[in-house]
Amino acid sequence: MKSFDISPLTCSQALAALDTAVELVRRNLPLFTDRCQNHSSVNDVYPPCDNVQWTCGFWPGEIWLAYERTGDEAFKAAALKLVDSFLYRIEHKIEVDHHDMGFLYSLSCVSAWKLTGSEKARRAALLAADQLCGRFQEKGGFFQAWGPLGAADNYRYIIDCLLNVPLLYWASETSGDGHYAALAHRHVATCLANSIRPDGSTYHTFFMDPVTGGPVRGATCQGYKDDSCWARGQAWGVYGTALSYTYTRRPEYLDAFRRVLAYYLERLPENMIPYWDMTFTTGDAEPWDSSSASIVACGLLEAAKYVPAEESERYKTLVGQMLASVWSLCAVKEGPVGVGLVRHGTYSKKSPYNTCTQEGVDECVSWGDYFYMEALTRLTRDWTPYW
Repeated sequence: MKSFDISPLTCSQALAALDTAVELVRRNLPLFTDRCQNHSSVNDVYPPCDNVQWTCGFWPGEIWLAYERTGDEAFKAAALKLVDSFLYRIEHKIEVDHHDMGFLYSLSCVSAWKLTGSEKARRAALLAADQLCGRFQEKGGFFQAWGPLGAADNYRYIIDCLLNVPLLYWASETSGDGHYAALAHRHVATCLANSIRPDGSTYHTFFMDPVTGGPVRGATCQGYKDDSCWARGQAWGVYGTALSYTYTRRPEYLDAFRRVLAYYLERLPENMIPYWDMTFTTGDAEPWDSSSASIVACGLLEAAKYVPAEESERYKTLVGQMLASVWSLCAVKEGPVGVGLVRHGTYSKKSPYNTCTQEGVDECVSWGDYFYMEALTRLTRDWTPYW
């Protein structure tokens, strides 16, 4: 496994970094309690938005992490007010015709239920799980990511959904209905069979045949091109396989985790912060995606619970090194109301070969802020995940 010459963040340094993030979250509460936070910043400051984006759950997740760190009732009150918004959204089916129910409801509502016992939050999260189940395609065995259900030009899933299926594992546990977990298992099996290339790199999106249910082709939407490796997609692969192993203990999920992790580490530059696509290496004039580093750090700490002791310690060292780089090179230390927590994220970078809209390039991104806080929390205490 590739090694890096970076001094790991110590526990006291990680706590200090987490406290800095908590104070920035506190400063932003007046702006983002009645409104949500845009998916990415503009000059490091997030515009407010309505609760309509797939990314709106990350900000409540940050508030709950801040509440866990401090016990401050102001955080709890703000997060519970957002639960009302998320319940209204799912009850009225506002911008939920896609697969991102886990990103939205694990961090806003499963968290609230676990931390406060809120039945309102549990109801919202179960409704979101039902909504996700409605996107399951029997032919192919996967959750269709976007678009009208069954449409041939969108009969596909994306690797990001590995972070949505934990909502279904949770739904089975809390409801006693095994149907949710059964669909999650089928989706993950389809994903691992098709989305991981022989070298351990991943496709962002994968098309399936709507007639036969068989695999058609891998492609990208937000990566550089179809045969490259989008950094955040690889990070979803690392963390998503670790979470699926947590719920199932299926050895093939841990094997997949090791494969995608090995590729990710091998393609990292020396500062351990990946470029937005892993086709780029040290010296390329391309933006980073700092959010991928924090996502992978969370996946490493999740997997560290289950692997042999020597491997576990190696993972913890890697996390300390990754977070040391994110803290020193990307973390925001102070700023105006609305400022993000971590710079140098990339939401969507246009290339000659992809189909995305360019936005949020070299900015703070809401999930990057959340996973940075989660990684610091995991590094400094025994934490029960919201996933």
